[in-house]
Amino acid sequence: MLASAFRAVARPAVSAARSSFRPATAVRSFSVTPRAQSGGHGPPPPQLYGTGAQPGTVPTDIEQATGLERLQLLGELEGVSVFDDQPLDASRLGTKADPIKVLAYDTERLVGCTGFPADSHDVLWFTLKKDKLGRCTECGSVYTLDFQGEEHADHHH
Repeated sequence: MLASAFRAVARPAVSAARSSFRPATAVRSFSVTPRAQSGGHGPPPPQLYGTGAQPGTVPTDIEQATGLERLQLLGELEGVSVFDDQPLDASRLGTKADPIKVLAYDTERLVGCTGFPADSHDVLWFTLKKDKLGRCTECGSVYTLDFQGEEHADHHH
């Protein structure tokens, strides 16, 4: 009898204690968190969203393109090649003393070698990293990264 009386009093006390417990940190939804802005450092990012088509019409590529596709189309309108898709120098064999330079704006780049003379073997792909020589395993041609980007641009995370 004492045990049942104790349980009858203990259960409401425990549930009341649990409901009144509040965590020490404030909990709020992400949508009401104030937005942090960088304060106008640098130029505004390019607008990579198309205007879309007028109702009842079919949009053109430039009107509906977004992201990198829109960047490429806008570059073509300006006469600028946004992506470096030119072939590498295949007029010579790269050596450790005189490697073939590969333009890059990042610390690494994917390179495809077709051999020397050009098209002497199938394309072999390898990753070329900054401050490190890369060598084709088929023809032995040596490549180096001609890094043109910002030094610590990849450390913004």
